[in-house]
Amino acid sequence: MIRSASAATPLTGAKWLVAGLLVLAFLGGCVHRIDIQQGNFLETKDIDRVAVGMTRIQVRALLGTPMVADPFETWRWDYVYYLKKGRLQEPQHRQFTVYFEEDKVIRIDRSDKSPEQKAESAAATQPASQT
Repeated sequence: MIRSASAATPLTGAKWLVAGLLVLAFLGGCVHRIDIQQGNFLETKDIDRVAVGMTRIQVRALLGTPMVADPFETWRWDYVYYLKKGRLQEPQHRQFTVYFEEDKVIRIDRSDKSPEQKAESAAATQPASQT
């Protein structure tokens, strides 16, 4: 038996609308999210080279200009780094803080150290008379 062209059921306007919305819904999940990087990316080898007693000029030459240099608190420089890759990954957040007194480094704080390493470095930066 031969089918006529009028026997085929064309998609009505509502069916086209539903089909189009389904296609948009599937494509909406395929959106590429760019990586968001903010702040100073500091390599561990450079951070490890910063030591108590260095001058501001030496620190700036080694690490670059700090992300946060408060004009009212000139004794502290903050190097902040934030990286968010894609949509589903947790962001990386690191902070490195350098404290100065009379233009020399007196203390260093790192967010990438374990609590034990932070306690050891705090004890190492304390003057011998206070320990």
